[in-house]
Amino acid sequence: MGRNSLIKVLTVFGTRPEAIKLAPVVREIESRPDLFSGTVCVTAQHRGMLDQVLEHFGIEPDFDLDLMSSHQSTTRVASTVLDRLPEILTSCKPDVLMVQGDTMTTFSAALAAYLNRVPVGHVEAGLRTGNFDHPFPEEMNRCLTTRLATMHFAPTTVARDFLLAENVDQSNIFVTGNTVIDALLGSVDPEFEFMDDRLASLGRDRPLVLVTTHRRESFGEPMQSICAAIADLASIKPKYDFVIPVHPNPDVASVVRAALGEISNVRLVEPLGYKEFTNLMARSRLILTDSGGIQEEAPALDIPVLVLRETTERPEGIAAGSSRLVGTDRTNIVNEAIRLLDDETAYGEMAAAPNPYGDGTASKQILDALLRSKAVLRGGR
Repeated sequence: MGRNSLIKVLTVFGTRPEAIKLAPVVREIESRPDLFSGTVCVTAQHRGMLDQVLEHFGIEPDFDLDLMSSHQSTTRVASTVLDRLPEILTSCKPDVLMVQGDTMTTFSAALAAYLNRVPVGHVEAGLRTGNFDHPFPEEMNRCLTTRLATMHFAPTTVARDFLLAENVDQSNIFVTGNTVIDALLGSVDPEFEFMDDRLASLGRDRPLVLVTTHRRESFGEPMQSICAAIADLASIKPKYDFVIPVHPNPDVASVVRAALGEISNVRLVEPLGYKEFTNLMARSRLILTDSGGIQEEAPALDIPVLVLRETTERPEGIAAGSSRLVGTDRTNIVNEAIRLLDDETAYGEMAAAPNPYGDGTASKQILDALLRSKAVLRGGR
C-alpha cells in the first residue's frame, strides 16, 4: 500500500494513565506499517510518571510539549495545548487524532483537533458518573470530548449506552473492551523480582493490602479520613503490610506522610514504574483505591477492590461484584476491608466475579474500526 493510502494517526497523551492505555494502541499501529502511519505527541502533563511508561513500552515521542511545571493549573495545561498543538496538526496532517479518557490533555487536544478540522477518536469513551463535581474536572472533560469526537471507542456496553442516551450516532460507537487490559496482560510476570529491597518480599512472606489515593475531590478532609482508616486497619491487622505509592502532588503527599509515615507495617514508597506496579497489584490480597484504571485492572487479576470514592464512572465492576464503593468515611472503609479480610466466602465471591472490561484485544479492535471508517475519516467533518 502506498504511503498516501496509509491512515495517519496522531496519538496525544500527557499523564501516566493515558500513556498506559494508549501505549497498546501505539504498538498496534507500529505492528501494521502497511496500513497505518503513527505519530506520537506527549504533553507531559505528568513528566516523571509519564516517562516511566514510555520507557517500559519503548515509545519515543515524535513531539514533546513538556508543559509540566510546579503547581501547574488545569487552565495552563489547557491553554498551552491549545496554543502549541495546532502547529503539530498542520505539520502532520493526520487523518485522525487519538486521545484517551478524561484529562485536560484529552479535552484540550480534542478541541484543538476540532478547530483544525481533524477527526477525533476517543478511546475509553462513554464513562459517566452524572456529577460534574465527582470526579472534577474529569467528568466535564470526558463529556466535552464526546461532543468533539468523531469516533467513540467505548470499553463496555454500559459506556455505549451512556453515549446513545446523549444522542451519539450509533454507527460511530465501537465497543472494544478497555486497552488497559491489553497493557496489563503483557506486563504481569509471576517470577518478577523487585529491585527495591523494601518491596522484594511483599506479598510472599506477609499478606499485602495496596492503597492508592490521589483524586482532586479527595483533597483535604476526605484524604485525612482515608489515611485515618488505613492507620486503623494497620493497627487491627499487624500481620499485614499496607503499601502506598505516594502521589507526588503536595496536597496528597503531605497528608499521607504526616498521617502514616511512622506506622511500622505501612510502607510509603515513591511512585512505581508500570511493570513494578502491575506486579505489586498481582501480589496483593486486597486493593483500596480511588483510581479509575485500577478498578479495571484488578478484576483481571482476581483481586477485590474497595473504591475510595462516592461515585464511579465504572459501574460495570460494581454490577459484576468485583468492586464495591465505600466512599471516604473512615468507619465504612475499615468495616468493609475487615469484612473481606476476615470472611473467606465474601472475599471469594468478589475475587471470582467476572471481569467486565475486555479480553486484551481492545487495541486491535480499535484499529480495525479505523480501517472500516477510513472513508469517514478522509471525508472530514
